[in-house]
Amino acid sequence: MTDAMPFALLKRNPDVLTCIANLSNDEVFTPPEFAARMLDTLAEGWAAANGGANLWADSSVTFLDPCAKSGVFLREIAKRLIDGLLNEIPDLRARVDHILTRQLFGIGTSSLTALLARRSLYCSKWANGAHSVARGFDDESGHIWFERIEHDWQGNKCRFCGAPKTSLDRGDHRESYAYPFIHTDDPEVRLAEMFGAEMQFDVIIGNPPYQMAGGGGGTNDSAIYHLFVEQAVKLEPRFLSMVIPSRWMAGGRGMEDFRRTMLADRHISHLVDYPNSGQVFPGVDLKSGVCFFLRGRDYEGDCSVTLIRDEVIGPTNRRLDEHDVFIRDERAAAILKKVLARSEPSFADLLTGDTPFGLATNFSGFRKGEPENGEVKVYASSNTGRRSGSMLRSAITKNTHLIDSWKVLAPKAGPGSSGGHVIPDIVLSKPSTAEPNTVCTQTWIVVGPLESEEAANSVVSYLQTRLLRFIVSLRKISQDAMRGVYQWVPQQPWDRIWTDAALYEKYGITAEEQAYIESMIRPMESAG
Repeated sequence: MTDAMPFALLKRNPDVLTCIANLSNDEVFTPPEFAARMLDTLAEGWAAANGGANLWADSSVTFLDPCAKSGVFLREIAKRLIDGLLNEIPDLRARVDHILTRQLFGIGTSSLTALLARRSLYCSKWANGAHSVARGFDDESGHIWFERIEHDWQGNKCRFCGAPKTSLDRGDHRESYAYPFIHTDDPEVRLAEMFGAEMQFDVIIGNPPYQMAGGGGGTNDSAIYHLFVEQAVKLEPRFLSMVIPSRWMAGGRGMEDFRRTMLADRHISHLVDYPNSGQVFPGVDLKSGVCFFLRGRDYEGDCSVTLIRDEVIGPTNRRLDEHDVFIRDERAAAILKKVLARSEPSFADLLTGDTPFGLATNFSGFRKGEPENGEVKVYASSNTGRRSGSMLRSAITKNTHLIDSWKVLAPKAGPGSSGGHVIPDIVLSKPSTAEPNTVCTQTWIVVGPLESEEAANSVVSYLQTRLLRFIVSLRKISQDAMRGVYQWVPQQPWDRIWTDAALYEKYGITAEEQAYIESMIRPMESAG
């Protein structure tokens, strides 16, 4: 074997790892260019914490990818170490063997991805194969571990990941998707079992699976990426970096505790956010966007935040826990600060929750025509807009105090891009007024009770302003626009038709800030 041979494959064009298709939108391969960016940030953090030292010139540093798929992180680390350790280990064969057998470790997410990762790192799907560039392994796996394990069923769900037993308890002939790294109460013991000795990793880095199909119950999916982050933190690596969906910043089913922990974590030194996931994973549409972070065990301070959309905003040093959700753009944070400074009551206090009158979206138990004695008008949705009918008033038992007042129907699902990955966004669908003696289905949430038709028209005008929809967008990271996304929206006097000009003047929004808002939010045509 000549010095040029071991990693000759890495110099071929095109790079095979740029050509393989993703397994799904939930388990995506990391492009080499993006992995390189994460490693650049890691090297920057390492140097800052170690007096300017070069991470790639340290032969003692150990790396773990706990969710290896294509093996791109381990391969890119190997390339850098091969260059960085030249002076310390001049012989290429010895240098490669040292790196592969002493420094780089991975855990496959499936039998297939384990083979891919070994092929990327060892140039052979078998670590001890004839074509492997490693010469120090006695077994086929090398340091890319994978063995099938089973979920730990408690009732109908796995107690570790929430996977539904109905769909994943399916026999030995199919993948279980019981990811080894998160299916244990003691990750240190699990790693010792995998690699034959107690392991303390200096760096943990990877791109975990994002969600478990059906884990939320029924047809809903549940997030699992945070479980990989939490498990990695338990191992106390010197540095941790992962690319995950940005949904945790403001939403996500069951993500409240994780969001609080992340925002309060003063060890996170870098956060790089991409509202459009296509900029990271071409062809993959994750509505919230994606981000990667760097966490330093010994770092404590503000976080360097960079937002990358069509332009790069930052890096700026920010506290992540300024609010209960994370505001992704510092310019938006400055505008919100002006609005909240008045300490006005929240518009959310005027809104109902989901299913305001107890009638589901597909409710059809009403007749055509106007209401008669003892009946109320029912507004329901259709493909062409709002339709109506009549039903017995006595059948309504929820929010009955709203029936006889004027109110505004605010669609609970917005047409917006969810998380602002398509700009300018519209954020909310058109609101409409509803007269007394009316109810509606789950299609809407209700603003009320309102004193008059004039007040209802005032609310409608307010909901259509760009400033209101801009404030809503800071908390709205999915299609749904439930009461919580209006938390930062202030109430107004309902005695006039509201315009952005009036709101800009009231809150001291500068011309530059107005231009920013209007670049982010599309105008809404007046509601009928």
